[in-house]
Amino acid sequence: MRHAREISTVWAKLFASLRPRGGTRQAQVRDTLVHAILSGMVPPTTPVPPTRALAAMLGVSRNTVSLAVQSLKDHGYVISRARSGMYVNPDILESHTSAGAPPSTSMAADLRWPRRFRSVPSAQRNITKPANWQAFRYPFIYGQFDNSLLPFADWRECEQQSVHLQAMRAWSRDYIDSDPEPLVEQIQQRLLPARGIWAARDEILVTAGAQMAIYLLSQLLVDRRSTVGIEDPCYPDARNNFALRARSVIALPIDQHGLRLGPDLAKCQYVFVTPSHQCPTTVTMPIDRRSELLEAAHTHDFVIFEDDHESELNFSGRPLPALKSLDSEGRVIYMGSLSKTLSHGLRIGYVVGPSELIRELRALRRLVMRHPPANNAHAAARFIAQGYHEAFIRRLNATFRTRRRLLLDALSELLPQFAVSSAIGGSAVWIRAPSGIDTDELALAAAAAGILIEPGSVFFAQAPKSCRHFRMGYSAIAESLIRDGVRELAKLVELTTLAKPLVKKAGGNVGRSSSTERRSLRRPGH
Repeated sequence: MRHAREISTVWAKLFASLRPRGGTRQAQVRDTLVHAILSGMVPPTTPVPPTRALAAMLGVSRNTVSLAVQSLKDHGYVISRARSGMYVNPDILESHTSAGAPPSTSMAADLRWPRRFRSVPSAQRNITKPANWQAFRYPFIYGQFDNSLLPFADWRECEQQSVHLQAMRAWSRDYIDSDPEPLVEQIQQRLLPARGIWAARDEILVTAGAQMAIYLLSQLLVDRRSTVGIEDPCYPDARNNFALRARSVIALPIDQHGLRLGPDLAKCQYVFVTPSHQCPTTVTMPIDRRSELLEAAHTHDFVIFEDDHESELNFSGRPLPALKSLDSEGRVIYMGSLSKTLSHGLRIGYVVGPSELIRELRALRRLVMRHPPANNAHAAARFIAQGYHEAFIRRLNATFRTRRRLLLDALSELLPQFAVSSAIGGSAVWIRAPSGIDTDELALAAAAAGILIEPGSVFFAQAPKSCRHFRMGYSAIAESLIRDGVRELAKLVELTTLAKPLVKKAGGNVGRSSSTERRSLRRPGH
């Protein structure tokens, strides 16, 4: 009896440990049985426990277990023996390699891995976001979405259309280095014309987000002899991509109209810009400066990488045409993305440029991943073709316009000493704190109070000793929480500014937190 109880407990614990998020009970039981078979819990000489006993062990209905066992039988995991029950199919185990004991490391060679690295990407400064951001009461975090806004029903419909037999035959093949034609067609005929861009099919390449486009361009065009200009502050992943390849990455200052045109442009072979909504300040480059930038590119013979960052999120009416649409010489390489507005997990972007450039980018992409997942591409093509994408962007603009107004009103009333960058769209605001406030420290203290803001130091080419800038996103926070979140942040600012003189008098360190303090402050409610 004791042995039976122990077996029952083992099955119950296994079932609980393998329980996935979502999925049916039947699927969970099936996963449990597959794991038990492949891990040797049920030897081929021992019958699989009867369905009634398994149901009792797992705490589910017998019918659920029976259906799961039948599924395993249909897929060859178990076989039936007359008057003896179900047994593990030995052929399954023959094709499954057991992990066995780990090899001894007593003779392991000292390979000195750090000396072999030609670069150290992990040492670069990157944006960090807590994986548990949803646990924070006031998530003013950029780049995440309020799930209530996502068009799940529309996307599900397009996914269902994509798994019909005929559609699956179209996307399940190996595209080698080509792109799914339906998505390229929608990019060419719907997305690009909305930005004033007309391109041939061989001038478009689908990528796994705009970030992949930046990586491919840097690998193909940039080397140690290159000089790349990039906005300062800027998108850190773009800066880091170019820094891995270029001899020199020049920080080009910005103002209230985006990239400032200065003498450093003459030193560059390539210039990276985000004119629609500058990252991270969200300011928009006006049409006259765009024309001046194109004239400078002609004069100094450099190529422009245009990341059309959040161009769809525009609250002032019709957005300005893309820089690429004004380009008559082919000097602008354009990057767009569905990920920033529809879903960051979707990872669909595209790059537009001369056909000879796209041809080489396509060959380079093949070495990285052949082509992006075609099933997502087909679903996205249907989503655009059926008008769901355009309708979603309209709803998103209406919602974000409201949230931005609520955030600006709260900041103006509760933190009037903080300066907010002007913008006509986007999904975040860029803020400068008063002198004496280090926003790295403020962000850590805010996180401990359940408020997520993003300190601005990582966006600058050279990390300042004390950064006064930070970013507050409004894409992931409910409208009803915005004012309360700013109020709590204002209380924290007041406490921080009042406490600093007291700490100084006591001889304490009022600079950056220790690593231990930083780790503890990352947990909400700590």
